[in-house]
Amino acid sequence: MALTGMAIYKNLPKTNCGDCGFPTCMAFAMQVAAKQKALTDCPHLSDDAKSEFADASTPPMKLVKIGAGEGAVEIGQETVMFRHEERFQREPALAARVAGSLSDDEALKRMETINAARFTRVGKDIGVRLAAVDLEGLAADAAAARVKALAEKGKVAFVLTGSDPAAMAAAVGAIKDKRPLIYRAAGENADDFVKIAAENKCPLAVGASSLEDLADMTKAAKEKGVEDLVLSFDGHDMAAAVRTMTIARRAALRKAFRPLGYPAMVDASCDDSMEETVLAASLAAKYASVLIVNGIDGSELLPVLTTIQNVYTDPQVPNTVEAKLYEIGAVDENSPVLFTTNFSLTYFCVQGEVERSKVPCYISVVDTEGLGVLNAYAGDKISAGQVVKTLQDQGVADKVKHRKLIIPGLLPIFRAEIEDTSEWEEVIIGPESAREIPAFLQKWPDF
Repeated sequence: MALTGMAIYKNLPKTNCGDCGFPTCMAFAMQVAAKQKALTDCPHLSDDAKSEFADASTPPMKLVKIGAGEGAVEIGQETVMFRHEERFQREPALAARVAGSLSDDEALKRMETINAARFTRVGKDIGVRLAAVDLEGLAADAAAARVKALAEKGKVAFVLTGSDPAAMAAAVGAIKDKRPLIYRAAGENADDFVKIAAENKCPLAVGASSLEDLADMTKAAKEKGVEDLVLSFDGHDMAAAVRTMTIARRAALRKAFRPLGYPAMVDASCDDSMEETVLAASLAAKYASVLIVNGIDGSELLPVLTTIQNVYTDPQVPNTVEAKLYEIGAVDENSPVLFTTNFSLTYFCVQGEVERSKVPCYISVVDTEGLGVLNAYAGDKISAGQVVKTLQDQGVADKVKHRKLIIPGLLPIFRAEIEDTSEWEEVIIGPESAREIPAFLQKWPDF
């Protein structure tokens, strides 16, 4: 039976010392109960409590850290099979490949492109978080020189891919302070790669032809001193990859089978960019924590990153923006005034289209508890009276000399009441879809 926060708290020293990284023992106990911390993370835990609860409280999936410092990537420590059960904890990371066949100058340019592969969606920064540096075909000295040069330019963590133990040892040794992920221990190189990972205290990806063999490999690697492991799967057969990752995750989370209690990764790279995009997006949802891809163009990355962002958004927390008056562009007293809800996706869609119109606008955001326009209206979370009060509280009328208010096209029923109960003399029914906003605003002020 799962441990409760109170049962865990009773076995803590209750000093609220903060040495565990949390302000109180109760806060730490709740994290242990949520399987986000191990009971042994408390440095003052009694031996009796350790022996009684430590194993039961250890997260079923290991937390693995790739890289060091600001660009480090954390994966694993997931607790549920399905998002609706609670939430997924850590977003998968895309690793863009730097091919071994590139010249040194081409590799550096590729690294700069990876650094710049960042996008803003729904107000959040998303992008490539790993560089998968391919060592195939490089001698040991060349491999070390390449990864060292790339590390000096890189702003992301590293995955080192290859099959030659000599090249891998040299490359890892050159940047071991950056804790690169070694990809991958399999077949004849397994023992050598395990040794390299253990000596340099780096995370290691392991692969095998079956889950049974994979479990044996993780046991052997752990016995030899490798703590941070990642399960590697072949992504080119999507059905097989999804099936094996699902079985491994179920074994770890539902059966507490520790040898498979590690995050998964997949090499999803394909020659066909569309196939790669579909494959990577599908595997990100089921259940790859690291995805190696070739494509670096926005048209290839954004579908995958959008899928990751959507799936890994906490379903229990409304995705909202602050309900206040936003100024888009160089607004003045003649600028249009619009209102929308505080659901993030709604607001940022409106904001983006207003920016695209090149017409400076005020956007008044109404608190609807994180619901979009129609859902807010259907759930009685927005009304004409609420809109009027929000505009008054935000002092919108003091910002402009006109009295024209643009309302969402989905709420035409608000028009008469707003005109009758507020200083907004002319309420204009706007577009039903955000994409129609730019053309609509070009008519301002002559609607």
